[in-house]
Amino acid sequence: MKQPVFLLWQFGMTMQLFLLLACCEKTPFSGYIFQLIVDNGIVKVTMSIPEGYVIGISYNGIDNILNTQDKEQDRGYLDVNWNNIPSKGSKYERVYGTKFSTIIENKNVVEVSFLRTWKSTMSDANVPLNIDIRYIFRRGDSGFYSYAIFDRPKGLPPAEVDQIRIVFKLREERFKYMAIANHRQRNMPTKRDRETGQPLAYPEAVLLTNPSDPKFKGEVDDKYQYSSENIDNCVHGWIDVDSDAPMGFWMITPSNEFRNGGPIKQDLTSHVGPFTLSMFVSTHYAGKEVTMAFKEGETYNKVFGPVFVYLNSASSTKQSLSLWSDAVQQKSKEVEKWPYDFPHSKDFFPSNQRGTVMGRLQVNDRAMKEVKGANNAYVGLALPGDAGSWQRESKGYQFWTRADPLGNFAIKNIVPGNYNLYAWVPGFIGDYKYNATITIKPGEVISFKDFVYNLPRNGPTLWEIGIPDRSAAEFYVPDCYPNLMNKLYQGQPKEKFRQYGLWSRYTDLYPKQDLVYTIGVNNFTKDWFYAQVPRNVGKNTYLPTTWQIIFEHQHDIFHGNYMLQLALACAAEAELEVRFNNPNVDRPHFSTGIIGGDNAIARHGIHGLHRLFSISVPSGHFVKGKNIIYLKQTQTKNPWQGVMYDYIRLESPSTK
Repeated sequence: MKQPVFLLWQFGMTMQLFLLLACCEKTPFSGYIFQLIVDNGIVKVTMSIPEGYVIGISYNGIDNILNTQDKEQDRGYLDVNWNNIPSKGSKYERVYGTKFSTIIENKNVVEVSFLRTWKSTMSDANVPLNIDIRYIFRRGDSGFYSYAIFDRPKGLPPAEVDQIRIVFKLREERFKYMAIANHRQRNMPTKRDRETGQPLAYPEAVLLTNPSDPKFKGEVDDKYQYSSENIDNCVHGWIDVDSDAPMGFWMITPSNEFRNGGPIKQDLTSHVGPFTLSMFVSTHYAGKEVTMAFKEGETYNKVFGPVFVYLNSASSTKQSLSLWSDAVQQKSKEVEKWPYDFPHSKDFFPSNQRGTVMGRLQVNDRAMKEVKGANNAYVGLALPGDAGSWQRESKGYQFWTRADPLGNFAIKNIVPGNYNLYAWVPGFIGDYKYNATITIKPGEVISFKDFVYNLPRNGPTLWEIGIPDRSAAEFYVPDCYPNLMNKLYQGQPKEKFRQYGLWSRYTDLYPKQDLVYTIGVNNFTKDWFYAQVPRNVGKNTYLPTTWQIIFEHQHDIFHGNYMLQLALACAAEAELEVRFNNPNVDRPHFSTGIIGGDNAIARHGIHGLHRLFSISVPSGHFVKGKNIIYLKQTQTKNPWQGVMYDYIRLESPSTK
């Protein structure tokens, strides 16, 4: 039987390296398992050598808060989903180091490295990247930091990377209360409850039929119901609420700069297991459009993290829920410290090596009488690309901020490199891009005067449906089925879209005839269903749906081209055809083609990737009086194929 050999750093002693040989009597150490233990007096962490798996975390008198029922490599780790190019199907890899080294160790900090260097002799089971998993332990911290350096030197084969994440699996008998936001927290069902439940339309969704706690019976549990947008996904985790000495386990992400897809991309947080995740890259709510695709020989380097694993405790059961507010306060402290000054990697840029971009964004809409400040605009830097390309970008860093009411903004702590400046403004359609590359040098402050975003506009607005905010949240989201409810969202109208099975409510509401919306009569908050999906006619058979927009053109038809501004908040393997005043014309007047793979309808997201189609409509397609626009979603292989609308506007021909 293999015996463990421990390497120990213990803060408060000499910070020297101790090799404990109490359990071995011979050298060399073949046949022995090496483990690293770092103890800063508050938290003690045990890791495997050279793999870098987190085997145990001791805190508050508990020997190990990780799930000891799992194998040692299944408790705390970094993993990757990837495939070869051309794709041979998705592969899962739990990354492990093959070389352990100490980066720095002194009386205040220890940083260790678990490096996996890719070699041509490796099998197809290993993604062609050099991956360095790092852990940082500091004196006085109630937790530890983790980050990963991904590097591709010249000469590596092509690959696609779909997902990168850190995973921690906690002891289920202790951690039963999950918190991901002020209004999204409660006691949770167990992993066993899911295993004994009824699988629903896809594996992640389970109806709890025989839970250990009867109060969960009849509920749906699905990890995607606990997703958050990157901008909000800063702290989440679990609380041991039943103990006399409660404790919390939290994942704190102080910056979104290393995550993919920009500030409003959605991703997983914590979920039943109990699991706590740090998602760096994924295709969730976006699809393969955001995969990291590397060409033959393409070089690459990026630091993911550091993120902070934070542990806290309370003196009594009555104070257990205060651990959430304490974690939120700790998150604020971590954000203030960003970028950290303690990682000892040349690839991580401290604040004095980063730059700043300042300026003011204004919006110019020909429907307005003046140029105005872009109030509350999202303004950011990402790798060069087309306008809006940031939401599909996964390789580089992204840096975002919100403008003030006058459109003033300051983007700080930018990693040196070449970027485009992008923006969009809630309440207005379209994406802005500054048509020049901005080069950031270490320590440089770049100040611009004014950027002016000339909004997409053909002519005056005849009518509009919705609010241009990249979400379908303002439309009608139905009540969920009472027997398919997640009670976490009961009584929370703004979170109704997170319930399971809402797509099926369309057939309930429109069993034979599709949605008809009359301008000036209907209200989009009540009469426009949040997603255009197929109609279920039974026996796993679905039919296309055609929605109608009816409007009166009270005046003579204007000569020229009208413009239909059609903004989609989501597209899931859909095709949207648009016809004007003739639903039976064989060839649609406009078609999106097959678009989207964001799966946001099935995964309880109120948006996925945003798309804007500016459709020019010759005046001959309209008549004075009653007009009908037909929107047909043609794809019917499954109940989740469809679109969510963000905003629709019809503009008359230009008055220039």
